[in-house]
Amino acid sequence: MIRLVVRWVPNRAVVCAADRRDAALELLDQVKQWPRARVITRRRLGAALDAPPPPRDPRQMGRPRLKGARRPTLEAMWVDAETPGSRLTMEPWSGDGPREVAVATDPAVWSHAGMPPVASRWGLLRDPQEAFKPQAWLSTNVAQTPEQILTWFVRRWPMEVTFEEARAHLGMETQRPWNDRASARTTPAVLSRASIITLTAHLLIQQGVTHVKRPAW
Repeated sequence: MIRLVVRWVPNRAVVCAADRRDAALELLDQVKQWPRARVITRRRLGAALDAPPPPRDPRQMGRPRLKGARRPTLEAMWVDAETPGSRLTMEPWSGDGPREVAVATDPAVWSHAGMPPVASRWGLLRDPQEAFKPQAWLSTNVAQTPEQILTWFVRRWPMEVTFEEARAHLGMETQRPWNDRASARTTPAVLSRASIITLTAHLLIQQGVTHVKRPAW
């Protein structure tokens, strides 16, 4: 899917915000083939990473190293007081408005026996108000800032809510037509109608028209 989207939009960067189940070395290694594509996904707090390979001496012989020394787990680095971190104000944040979060991040290499190593940027996220548990994530783009990565990741949540409500209220998984062509026509029509109604309601609420008409009885 990522390969097709990269081919269809040749002049844009493609960002895939995935869940923890998509944190697979096979997938991330394939994404390395397309410079304009990047994947942001969650990681387990118990996951361990390697340091980036050390600089190579100009006269050094042999194959270049693909990774550096083994690092502690993300959970251990989060507890370590010497782990550098910073505070960021994210806006919006899951529909709740601005939220101040604590972030620690650094480049690293994710590797496993028998699989190619993947350069990435790991990150640890914590809420100072302790509204949610600490979370870990990684991005295949090492140069991106944590603020940009988190902004992309937060954008995924409204999409998840949209598809969940489409299944719960619009019957997207239990449509009446069984023909493939009929389903291909019904799904875009239903999502488009729901989008128009949602945008119209949003405009009416901004104008102060929030009263809902009900039957007289």
